Amino acid sequence: MWRSFARSFKLINVPNGLISKPIRSTLLYSTSSRKLEGKVAVITGGASGIGKATAEEFVSQGAQVIIVDIDEEAGHMVATELGSAAHFLRCDVTEEEQIAKAVETAVTRHGKLDVMLNSAGISCSISPPSIADLDMDTYDKVMRLNVRGTVLGIKHAARAMIPAGSGSILCLSSISGLMGGLGPHAYSISKFTIPGVVKTVASELCKHGLRINCISPAGIPTPLTLRMFREAFAGHSIREEQLLAIVNATGELKGEKCEEIDVAKAALYLASDDAKFVTGHNLVVDGGFTCFKSLNLPSA
Repeated sequence: MWRSFARSFKLINVPNGLISKPIRSTLLYSTSSRKLEGKVAVITGGASGIGKATAEEFVSQGAQVIIVDIDEEAGHMVATELGSAAHFLRCDVTEEEQIAKAVETAVTRHGKLDVMLNSAGISCSISPPSIADLDMDTYDKVMRLNVRGTVLGIKHAARAMIPAGSGSILCLSSISGLMGGLGPHAYSISKFTIPGVVKTVASELCKHGLRINCISPAGIPTPLTLRMFREAFAGHSIREEQLLAIVNATGELKGEKCEEIDVAKAALYLASDDAKFVTGHNLVVDGGFTCFKSLNLPSA
């Protein structure tokens, strides 16, 4: 629902006499508190982890969401939980015709696409740790999903959004793409790539009124992260709650930990009109982890 109100401004006369009368200005504002009311979003990797949390947040904020994932069982379950505002579509984001179909489905069902979140991704084994022993087949697999899948999402979202002259495209990176040594080489290289993709694409899409941004979260105990940490502690008897504590302890901000909802809220901001003048940006959600390095000097 929209309401209008009028505000009168009494202007002083200027020497050249060009402005001599008050101007009456009418402003419009929305009474809806839901930031994505009427918006349509596609979320890749939406069956679990950050993608699922963001789907839940978007629906709660009024969006219609197409959940895209390769995991059919989990994807259908999430869509069912979210109700009529959500629809699941099985999709391998590395296959162009499948990601094209996902975007087409959104447009066919709802007449438009407002938001595209590319959150589908994988990590890889932390061993062998040396670049000298890097398995190139593993490297190609990670880059194909994390980079090619993201670029395909951007490409087909842009095709749907450019004619409309508006839209918000979001990509998921990581603090492993900001600092070296935080993850396996293949994964880190893929995540370093994403902010670069976002900046180069922003230079074109801004001319069409489209925004593109990425989010780089700290370590979150998602299924993907926990699998990687389990491997790191293989051979040790570590309970699930201990593993969660280890992941959460990687943060620097006292009293807080990075959670899926924190990334979902960041995505909500970037997807909404609150971020209407934000593009080409990498929003880091890490509690200060990447902004400093302590010297840890010995005490006197």
